[in-house]
Amino acid sequence: MKAAILVESLTGNTWRAGEMMAEHLQQAGWGITTLSPVKQPDYSGVQAAELVLVGTWVHGLFVVGQAPWGLGTLEKLPAMKGKKAAAFCTYALNPGKSLQKMTGVLDRLGAEVLGGVALHRAKLPQHTEEFAARLVERADELV
Repeated sequence: MKAAILVESLTGNTWRAGEMMAEHLQQAGWGITTLSPVKQPDYSGVQAAELVLVGTWVHGLFVVGQAPWGLGTLEKLPAMKGKKAAAFCTYALNPGKSLQKMTGVLDRLGAEVLGGVALHRAKLPQHTEEFAARLVERADELV
C-alpha cells in the first residue's frame, strides 16, 4: 500500500505526528509517496497514493469552539475519488468535533473515509503507533 500524508502544522506537533505515522507505516511495509503541507500538496504524490492521510491542529477557546485549523484549505484539496482517506488532528485540551468536520470534507472530495484519530500532543508516540496499526489492519481487510 502507498500513502500520501498532508499536514497543516503551527508549532510542529502535527508535522511530527505525520512523520511518526510515516515511520510506522513504512515499518509495516507501506510506501510513503509524500509528506507535504496541505497548503502546498505534492499532487504527484497524492495521485500515486492509494491512501491519503490528512492532518491538522485544533484551535479554539479552551473547551469551546474547537475546530480543525485550515478547514477551508482542506476543502481545496484535489478530488479523491477512488482513494481511501483518513484524518488526524492534534490537540491540547479538547478536539471537539474536529474529526467529524475533517472526515466530512474528505467524504465530499470523493474519498472512501476509513476514519480518523484525535492525537493529544503529549501522547503522540503511542497514539500514532496505534492509529497506524489500525490503518494497516483496516486496509488489509479492504484488499
